[in-house]
Amino acid sequence: MTYVASEDRYEGMIYNRCGRSGLKLPAISLGLWHNFGGIDTYENGRNMITRAFDLGITHFDLANNYGPPPGSAEETFGKILSRDLKAYRDEIVISSKAGYYMWPGPYGDWGSRKYLVSSLDQSLKRMGLDYVDIFYHHRMDPETPLEETMMALDHIVRSGKALFIGISNYSPEKTREAIAILKDLGTPLLIHQPSYSMLDRWIENGLLDVLEENGVGSIAFTPLAQGLLTNKYLNGVPVDSRAASASVFLNESNITPDVLRKIRALNQMAAARGQSLAQFALAWVLRGGRVTSALIGASKVSQIEDNVAALNHLEFSKEELDRIEAILKTETEDKSS
Repeated sequence: MTYVASEDRYEGMIYNRCGRSGLKLPAISLGLWHNFGGIDTYENGRNMITRAFDLGITHFDLANNYGPPPGSAEETFGKILSRDLKAYRDEIVISSKAGYYMWPGPYGDWGSRKYLVSSLDQSLKRMGLDYVDIFYHHRMDPETPLEETMMALDHIVRSGKALFIGISNYSPEKTREAIAILKDLGTPLLIHQPSYSMLDRWIENGLLDVLEENGVGSIAFTPLAQGLLTNKYLNGVPVDSRAASASVFLNESNITPDVLRKIRALNQMAAARGQSLAQFALAWVLRGGRVTSALIGASKVSQIEDNVAALNHLEFSKEELDRIEAILKTETEDKSS
C-alpha cells in the first residue's frame, strides 16, 4: 500500500530553533540506533518511521555503524525513504555520524579526514541520498589534530554532502575548541549530541553553558536512560529486557536498589501528573528550553506515540523540580544526610 502522510502531521509537534541557526528540530526526534538493522523486522521499522512522520517527527538520526550488522540501519532507512518518504524529502532532516569503528585497517575509525569523508560517502550510498542534513563527528579523537577533524567537517559542507555539521560526545573544553576552529573556517557548529537524562546529568557541568554562549543547539540521546526511565524496570529486570541480555550498554548491574528506589519514586510523581514515567522523563529533559530535541529510540509504534504525548505536559512547578532533585540524590548523599 502506498504511504500518504497525515495532513495534520504538524499540528501536534513542537519545533525548536537549533541554536542561532535557521533550522528548527522537532522536540522529539527518532533515532535508529536499535531495531532498524538487518536482523530486525523491516515492516516494523517501516511502520515506526511512517507513524513518527505522521506525528510530526521530521528528524531521523542515524550513524554509519547502526545495525546490526553495521550499515544496515542506513540501508533500511534508505529503502523506506525511497518507498514511502521520497516525496517528503524536503520536509525531513536526516543525520548520520562517523567516529566509531566501521571497517578494518587504519582508515575505518576515529576522526581523520580520510575516514570521515569516506564514511559519509558510504552512508549516502546506503541511503540513496545526495546529501544529509546534519553530519556529526561521533566522538573526540585523542590522536588526530582537532583542526583536521573540523576541516573535514567544513569540507563536507562545502562539497554539498551535508547542510550542517555537529559533534557528539565531546567535553565542554573540546566543544569550545571545535566551535572556535569552525568559526574561523566559516562553517559554524550547528549542534551537539550528548547523552542526557535524569540519571545522567554530566552536560549540566559546563557543556550546556558553552552551547548557549555560542548559539549551538543540542539533542539529547538516551533521555530514557536505555529504558530505565520507563515502566519496564519498575518491578525488577524482565527476562526479555536489554538489561537481562548481554548488552554492553545496560545490564543487571545497573539496576541497583538505589536506582529502583529512584525510578519508582519518579513514577509516582509522573502518575500524579497524569503521565507515564517515560513522558515525565522526556518532559524533564526538555524543561526550560535548554535542550533543542530529545532523541528517542523505539521498538514498536506505541512507544513513539507514548513519547510524543509527553509534549502535552511540559511544565514543571518549582515544587516538582525540587522534589525531583531530592529523589535523584545519590545513595551516598542520602546516607550522609
